[in-house]
Amino acid sequence: MTETAPPPASLRDHRGRHRVAVTGIGLVTPLGLGVAESWAALLAGRSGIRRITRFPTAHLKTTIAGQVTLPEGATGEVLTSPARVERMAGLAAAEAIAAAGLAGEERFPGPLCLGMPPVEVEWPHRIALARQALDREPGPLRYPALAAAATGQEALFEQCLFGGVGERLAARFGTTGAPVEITTACATGASAIQLGVEAIQRGEAPAALCIGAEGSVQPEALIRFSLLSALSTRNEEPERASRPFEKNREGFVMSEGAAALVLESLEGAMARGATVLGLVLGCGERADSFHRTRSNPDGGAIIGAMRAAIADAGLEPAAIDYVNAHGTGTPENDKMETLGMRAVFGEACPPISSNKSMIGHTLSAAGAIEAVFSLLAIRDGMLPPTINHETPDPAIPLDVVPNEARPAAVRHVLSNSFGFGGQNVCLVLGAAPQA
Repeated sequence: MTETAPPPASLRDHRGRHRVAVTGIGLVTPLGLGVAESWAALLAGRSGIRRITRFPTAHLKTTIAGQVTLPEGATGEVLTSPARVERMAGLAAAEAIAAAGLAGEERFPGPLCLGMPPVEVEWPHRIALARQALDREPGPLRYPALAAAATGQEALFEQCLFGGVGERLAARFGTTGAPVEITTACATGASAIQLGVEAIQRGEAPAALCIGAEGSVQPEALIRFSLLSALSTRNEEPERASRPFEKNREGFVMSEGAAALVLESLEGAMARGATVLGLVLGCGERADSFHRTRSNPDGGAIIGAMRAAIADAGLEPAAIDYVNAHGTGTPENDKMETLGMRAVFGEACPPISSNKSMIGHTLSAAGAIEAVFSLLAIRDGMLPPTINHETPDPAIPLDVVPNEARPAAVRHVLSNSFGFGGQNVCLVLGAAPQA
């Protein structure tokens, strides 16, 4: 039996693992559909935050959000969050797969890793089920999903299953094996990428389709975040509401969207002649379980996640050229991220900016969307701005790339995702290898 020669050292990382290449990316954001439209608007400093038009907002403290206008769907169709997640994830995945040159393949050569919000039964579901169920058997409707199955509404029942979205996407794009669905609060999109990266590094899969998607701009989710005093109430000027790292910041703006990345082993990508857009060099994950919404004041998990990602990439902090910040615009989060930056980088902090100043907080999708923007910053040598930075906060002595995009030589980016419940994931993205 002839043994297969090991790949050259350049195709392995400093720990002997397969290097992970990004060969396709796709985006859906409040700034536009597709990578080109979203990236151009981001560099131009445009805001995608608007008044909410999807549902009535009278008597709500917050009436603004980042909404995505989807191109397809029946007139008057009411899309609940799971349906929006699936549709946006599908759009982003189709773009990424086409960009990777795999659109004509019968099967995608790896698993689906899907980051998405927890599925819940929303009022359009409840009303539809109540009307049908009460006609048959009067009484309280305690379990809407079960009622859907009992009354013959299998499609609605499947839509309300957390795993159903991933199964349908896996069937649509022909991914291999069982799809993996994950939710880790605001770190979800980065967690999905981490799962794909680790599968490729271990040699368990030659490729992975990694998606982060969010569609929870709906009344109950908005009210819950509002009750946590986490949302901006700057309703009269939506475009100026999201103000990460700025002195007058007062909360984040809910948003939605999706991003997809086609990951492959660098060896496999080169063998099939794929264009490599960049590399995922390292992942770092830490949790502190300190509080439902607040980080531990010592910053241990945030600092640990950043250091772990940089070490996993085989780099020193000085090699990071730019940080795509979590940067939500809440007083607490921005303060803790600043603490972490100073602990990891000392006085030599690289430039840092927040995409959320323009697209809002896309929650489960944020880590994936920001990873795509990080790769584009490397590709084009441009740092996206942090808009609405009018009054610097003296407690945040960082270069936040205020208000205007900036040209810069970028080879390594640290992308931060810090979630409620102390779930923190950081990624290090790198430039494509030279020919």
